[in-house]
Amino acid sequence: MRPNFIRAKDSEMELSELMVPSNSNFSGKIHGGFVLSLMDKIAFSCASKFSGLYTVTASVDKVDFLSPVEVGDLLILKSKIVYTGRSSMVVGIRVNSMNIRSGEVKHCNSSYFTMVARENGKSAKVPGLILENSNDIRRFLETLERKTRNKRYQNIFDDMNIDFTSGHFLKIIEGENMKLDLK
Repeated sequence: MRPNFIRAKDSEMELSELMVPSNSNFSGKIHGGFVLSLMDKIAFSCASKFSGLYTVTASVDKVDFLSPVEVGDLLILKSKIVYTGRSSMVVGIRVNSMNIRSGEVKHCNSSYFTMVARENGKSAKVPGLILENSNDIRRFLETLERKTRNKRYQNIFDDMNIDFTSGHFLKIIEGENMKLDLK
């Protein structure tokens, strides 16, 4: 029996993996897709540990690759539940790489994965999150803001009956790397 509420700190997980040549891209750096797969792996592990249920990835918030990961680096991923809904959890992930020889640590990226708990093929209720400090509250509030922003962005043009070929909109895209071929 899972508790009704779980502390954010009790959801923390860490994953470390040595970066080998088979994970590199054509420029000799670790392929971003490989890093994303590790991020998805730790998001699944963190959310499943927290909820006690199988989870699936529902969405990934913005991922910016801040610095390249080199072959031979130790990649260190840290995760924590930062928000819970009825059946969804948002997992905050921070990725660092460490040069084993020098000990230098670089922040590679951070992202938020929304995971949904599943049971018998349906969404399942997850425990609530116990927020214990200012950072827990800040991350929870930031997630609420991201959810609001994303919903607003997704619906920005939905309710409008707009002719995007009008002069106003064509002026906005003027100078961009595109070519109009309106028929």
